[in-house]
Amino acid sequence: MDSALVVDTDLIEQTKSWVHGRSGVLVEIINTIRTDLGGVFATEVAPVEIDQFQDEVDVVFDDIDRAVNVTALVVILQRLDVEGDYAGFIVDELLGRELAGMIAGEQPLRLLGEATFHYADATVQPISGPSAGLDDLDAALAAGFQTRLPGWPWRDRPTPFE
Repeated sequence: MDSALVVDTDLIEQTKSWVHGRSGVLVEIINTIRTDLGGVFATEVAPVEIDQFQDEVDVVFDDIDRAVNVTALVVILQRLDVEGDYAGFIVDELLGRELAGMIAGEQPLRLLGEATFHYADATVQPISGPSAGLDDLDAALAAGFQTRLPGWPWRDRPTPFE
């Protein structure tokens, strides 16, 4: 049996660095999602810049409780494989949805991140590789970060409930 997954400060930093290294790909996916969903909801959504994305990665990983859990989910999805993949399809969807929601933040953003994950997973070209979880990882990261980043007009308006 493989060794246990041990999440420590070194793994958190490695994972943060890995996500930073995917910035170009993830920002492209985020902007595609924003363009597509903006069209669906008849609104213009501001695109995300790489430096804006990287700053938000830092925010997520500076919240140590969130960073521990985000790291664990990223690493599990990087390593997850299920022979025949169909059974793995269920667990990698669950983990991807959870990762997107965790990154997005508290409700209602969490739910929006989870919903956006399913859209991204069905429409964006994912990482291809030797494990089943990789195909959901980019979609989860892009969905979570695009949800928490500014640019949606409804987030810039004051709520009528204040």
